[in-house]
Amino acid sequence: MGTPVDPTPQVAREALAAACDAPGYPATYGTPALRLAVVDWFARRRGVPDVHPDGVLPTIGSKELVAWLPTLLGLGDGDLVVHPERAYPSYDVGARLAGATPVPADGTVQLGPVRGAVRLVWVNSPSNPTGKVLGVEHLAKVVAWARARGAIVASDECYAELGWDVEEVPSLLDPRVTGGSHEGLLAVYSTSKQSNLAGYRAAFVAGDVSLVRRLLEVRKHAGMMMPTPVQAALTAVLGDDAHVAEQRERYRLRRDLALKALTQAGFRLDDSEAGLYLWVTRDEPCWDTVGSLAERGVLVAPGEFYGVAGARHVRVALTISDADAARLAARLA
Repeated sequence: MGTPVDPTPQVAREALAAACDAPGYPATYGTPALRLAVVDWFARRRGVPDVHPDGVLPTIGSKELVAWLPTLLGLGDGDLVVHPERAYPSYDVGARLAGATPVPADGTVQLGPVRGAVRLVWVNSPSNPTGKVLGVEHLAKVVAWARARGAIVASDECYAELGWDVEEVPSLLDPRVTGGSHEGLLAVYSTSKQSNLAGYRAAFVAGDVSLVRRLLEVRKHAGMMMPTPVQAALTAVLGDDAHVAEQRERYRLRRDLALKALTQAGFRLDDSEAGLYLWVTRDEPCWDTVGSLAERGVLVAPGEFYGVAGARHVRVALTISDADAARLAARLA
């Protein structure tokens, strides 16, 4: 259903163990080494050469940042939070927790004359659940639209290292998108997927230095601090590309097996250009598909979990062992 099952890489375990003697409180802002590791990672892996260390903040996994961002930014009644139509539920929930109004929309044209002030726009690329990747031109249009209205754009990019049928997975902070300024922009990233660190809760947000400092002011008083040993592990995995390539290859092999089995069983693949999931349909209500697969001992997520626009799709996770990938093919045959 989406939780990593492969071993945590040795580079993370060794860094965690070496930093386990941590009697003092951790720094909410993160260690200088961690923030520099994020800066280097953006330049090396994401084509973003201009992240400032002061514009980096570790988070206790990416989910808490997604859910609390509207509150941390001071949003409330009358404010609108735009998020994708097929989306991880935490975008919607986060708006409601702040007292703001969630607005599902996949493009700015859909918004039209909305009632209220758009204060925050979420983009998710690669998407959960669909695996769709937004290109540079699309992202640049969203940024221009939001800046013209004084809105913040936040991009959830935690599947960025798992590109399949796409030439590139651009970041919101890419200079081709930003025009050379990170003003009003935040990129969120998690190592749960690329490094099997879901149990560590190791993630970060980066971008506009002034926005990051606003988040820091609230988070340090609310005790939202990443433990020191986890900061060390996160620093280590961001500097090691070898384990990421190894994990990506595992997912590629499982993806090939699962996709072949699903296609032969009559499913159509939509989007799924990147990420940990296959977004598939048999052109029937998603719950019929869920029931049919459950009878064969296969659990998938109904597309309706991610919004009414997903009502005829299911999400198939690649977070299964190699043995289960082979078992999936046998059960669908």
